[in-house]
Amino acid sequence: MAPERVGILGSGDVGRALGEGFAGRGWDVLVGTRSPEKLEEWTAEVEDASGDGAIAVGSFAEAAAHGDVAVLAVRGEGAEEVVDLAGSENFADTLVLDATNPLDFSVSPPGLLYGGTDSLGERLQARLPDAHVVKCFSTVSNTQMVDPDFEDGTPPMLICGDDDAAKERAEAILVEFGWPGAMDVGDVTASRYLEALVPLWVRVGADLGTYEHAFAVVQ
Repeated sequence: MAPERVGILGSGDVGRALGEGFAGRGWDVLVGTRSPEKLEEWTAEVEDASGDGAIAVGSFAEAAAHGDVAVLAVRGEGAEEVVDLAGSENFADTLVLDATNPLDFSVSPPGLLYGGTDSLGERLQARLPDAHVVKCFSTVSNTQMVDPDFEDGTPPMLICGDDDAAKERAEAILVEFGWPGAMDVGDVTASRYLEALVPLWVRVGADLGTYEHAFAVVQ
């Protein structure tokens, strides 16, 4: 049986963490980046450690077309441009895990570039009408995205999106990555509220002196 294939758009901390996570679980990974030459040593290290997984580097378009799962792992301010560079046609029938947030780094601590009546998740879904965008991994540190380890136990990952089957597959990936599952908070418009959590997450982290935390729902 051929390994599952995933394209990672972005080669920063988030893209690398998730790329390593997928490769370590036997997936065939292609990381899309503007600077492939900077990843040669990293990809060699990941392949050595990943066992059956494979990892390669290419363009954003190649990453988007690589499989039927893609991950957007770029800074929020550039996410729409990256999707346009990749070509919306390359995302057709793809589960797009959206790990981005529209953070405004011109202020400290960062706020949102926009919100309340709009979200980056919605903008990305509008740009990718033939794909299924699921907001996922966007409310935790890149260090906790794979094999999470929280002192008080790992909560479900907060996700949202328009397609139920896509969200089910996203949850299966989360479980593969060590999460107990997902909490589905609604359609893609709920991205407004997940993205709005992130400036609060930053402020809480500054108060705690660590960014290894996550928000959980308790009853």
